[in-house]
Amino acid sequence: MRTLHHRNEQTLARPAQIEGVGFLTGATVRLRFLPAAVSTGVVFVRGDLGAGAMVPALVDNVTGTQRRTTLGRERVSVSLVEHVLAALAGLRVDNCYVEVNGAEPPGLDGSARGFVRVLQEAGTRLQPARRPIWSVATPITVSQPGATLTLHPTDKPGLRISYLLDYGPFAPLHPQTHTEIITPESFADNIACCRTFLLESEALELKRQGLGARTRLSDLLVFGPHGPIDNSLRFANEPARHKILDLVGDLSLLGNDLHGHVVAYRSGHPLNVELVRVLAQRLSVASRHRTAA
Repeated sequence: MRTLHHRNEQTLARPAQIEGVGFLTGATVRLRFLPAAVSTGVVFVRGDLGAGAMVPALVDNVTGTQRRTTLGRERVSVSLVEHVLAALAGLRVDNCYVEVNGAEPPGLDGSARGFVRVLQEAGTRLQPARRPIWSVATPITVSQPGATLTLHPTDKPGLRISYLLDYGPFAPLHPQTHTEIITPESFADNIACCRTFLLESEALELKRQGLGARTRLSDLLVFGPHGPIDNSLRFANEPARHKILDLVGDLSLLGNDLHGHVVAYRSGHPLNVELVRVLAQRLSVASRHRTAA
């Protein structure tokens, strides 16, 4: 991996707050975004657990990727962090404390729109530290049966993400694609409002497990045989766009900016995090070589 160029780090101009119900626990949760010093990164703070209950949002701290991304271990953990991380990364807020008084952020409407709104209202301020933007010389691919995820080098500036969603020929979700060049403006306008989606059978199984006790079918995009149940799409390809939202959040666990074209075919949190782990290893090697030189 190589550094293409740098940009100034950013934090929030002032604190921001939002409240809502957690999708998993059904608890009412308050989340506060707080400005942080240069090179802090994004750090989740469990305000309900007392001083020192912190988890940096880095790939080494990922402990779960089943249907959501979970950070932390044992007593200090936060689950379903990807939408919060996507909002911060999409708006290029690099240094921030995310204080929550529970084990998950508010679920809101299943998208990052509410987080983006309060972050935009708070505003950002530039910081003197410089943040590297990394690229790859050759494609890096991770895969599992039926799914692939690749970061391609490109001469075009910025990070481009393409997602191909395909649940098979008899699924209520038709195959769909979306490509987005991720900037604060494009993320806020085209990606942030796209919601978590489930098949009806998946939603019923989660209910059977005791999850989502206060979440109704209409609170999420739940697809039955004839399309969304008690809901309507914000975009014809909203599910594919939401997968890009998840990718933006999961890729931020690298703690660095990326330049290139990410192409995902049926990728989810496990593959997203696996790619970040591979990139983190490459970055570590590149940093050692730079130091040795």
